[in-house]
Amino acid sequence: MSLSLQPGGSSTRAPPTGTLSAPGNAVTTRPITTGTSVLGIKYRDGVMLAADTLCSYGSLAKYKNARRLLPVNSRTLIGGSGEYSDLQAIDDMLRRNALEDRCTADSLYEEENDAEDCAKEVWSYLRAVMYNRRSKMNPLWNDIVVAGFRQNDDGSTSEEPFLGIVDKIGTAYEDDILATGFGGYIALPLMREKYRPDMEEGEARALLEDSLRILFYRDCRALNRVQIAKVTRDRGVLVSDPYELDTYWDFKGFVTNKGEMGTDGGW
Repeated sequence: MSLSLQPGGSSTRAPPTGTLSAPGNAVTTRPITTGTSVLGIKYRDGVMLAADTLCSYGSLAKYKNARRLLPVNSRTLIGGSGEYSDLQAIDDMLRRNALEDRCTADSLYEEENDAEDCAKEVWSYLRAVMYNRRSKMNPLWNDIVVAGFRQNDDGSTSEEPFLGIVDKIGTAYEDDILATGFGGYIALPLMREKYRPDMEEGEARALLEDSLRILFYRDCRALNRVQIAKVTRDRGVLVSDPYELDTYWDFKGFVTNKGEMGTDGGW
């Protein structure tokens, strides 16, 4: 054990490396690297989620390939907005749970394994986790959308799709259309106006893409590089690779002068 000289000339023993206590403020006090809106919609054959791939470091659009639509198992999908590191922690936690369920199941073959959590079970679990962390004054700074299918009493996948949301303080609810972040103000009213329960997959995807495009126009933390993911009863979870939406910037409201002040049309 080495000696260190403290201010004032007193000699004390320095603690060995690795035994220093953690700082008193070791919790996330505010989100730093964040993702914005996640949109969700039920359609005739299942559930579909959409989100862009941008993570902002404060006001800096720093990470443009952050994937926020994450499969949990073969019949459940989550999408998260808010602090990206907390979303990664949630993803790791759910994957550990899924691996434990598979290892303790009666069979290791997926086609014979009914131990996977259905979407509503994942949603209920996240509700308890979020409320527990909030009660300890150390919340996970995310809003999580959970999509998938319910489960029948015999363990088989139900015909009824599921779409639910859990926020950072444990508030949870279900709906046919959901949006987090700025999408709750901009995209949700547009989706409600055009939504039908019997929408085809193409119609649901077009509605989500239109909503993401409008968010890109109006939300300074959004990007036109997006992902679409879906859960169907027959094919399970499918997540697309990121792709870019076409945009149009020649709308009259974008280019005309504001207040006749001779500006360039900016807000």
